[in-house]
Amino acid sequence: MIVRQRTNWLKMLFIWRGSVLKKIVPQLVIITLFSVAIYFFKGRIFDYKVHLNPTIFTLIGLALAIFMGFCNSASYDRFWEGRKLWGLLVIETRSLTRQILSFIPNVSKEEKQKIVKLISAFCWSLNDQLRDKTGNDNLSRLLSSEQLEYLKDKKFVPGIILAFIADWLNEQYQKGNIDTIILKQMDSQLNQFSNVSGGCERIYNTPLPFAYSILLHRTVYLYCFWLPFGLVDTLEWMMPLIVLLISYTFIALDAIIQEIGEPFGEEENDLALNSICRTIEFSIFEQAEIQQAELKKADSYFVD
Repeated sequence: MIVRQRTNWLKMLFIWRGSVLKKIVPQLVIITLFSVAIYFFKGRIFDYKVHLNPTIFTLIGLALAIFMGFCNSASYDRFWEGRKLWGLLVIETRSLTRQILSFIPNVSKEEKQKIVKLISAFCWSLNDQLRDKTGNDNLSRLLSSEQLEYLKDKKFVPGIILAFIADWLNEQYQKGNIDTIILKQMDSQLNQFSNVSGGCERIYNTPLPFAYSILLHRTVYLYCFWLPFGLVDTLEWMMPLIVLLISYTFIALDAIIQEIGEPFGEEENDLALNSICRTIEFSIFEQAEIQQAELKKADSYFVD
């Protein structure tokens, strides 16, 4: 995801990165050329003059705008819920790290650091799971060879890593290094990890209903391709420019709805999961005094 500082109005007109314009340029070019052709032939198809009252497009455009507003709200709700879940994960990872470091006094620093690395590995594995990645570059530097071998061919890696952490906590409880109250609190933190993971899976596995998407997509393009026939007699040579402006508005919003409706992807307006994972790792490694020579702190949650 990209978040820019507000700049002057002229620079805003020419910003390319983060805009959906590059995805819809072909559609806009085709619609503009089609509009020019309609103007050249004066709204005729062969010998038939297509008579469309501009009022019709006003009514259809109003209904389309309301429907697009609904779909945009639904997509943004998914995006914002995903961001809140990962924000909760930032909080819970730091809390669990603090508890491990502070409330288990009879365990060596090196042993605690291994568990802190497991916490970071959980975040990276959830990132990979949501983005359908199979590589384990981050896991290979955070987990032992035995753990990596155990995870081989496993379908839901975050759950297995969470079990590694739970087994370690249970082992410390059996040894008397953790009392019942502290164990209960730490187990509550692990439950929050599971809640975050389950919430993200719900968003990932339940996209916006396809019927909404196809209806919106079809209506937008039908509207844009019929619009030149309704405006050619009133706007004449200005018609292609006005059609281009209206088409850009509707088609760009359609593209944004599709993009933010899947917040865990790797497009420019999706959530910056890599940056969030780096921030989590940097902060908990700093708490545990783990060397971070290979890790650069994320400058922002919003640049992946």
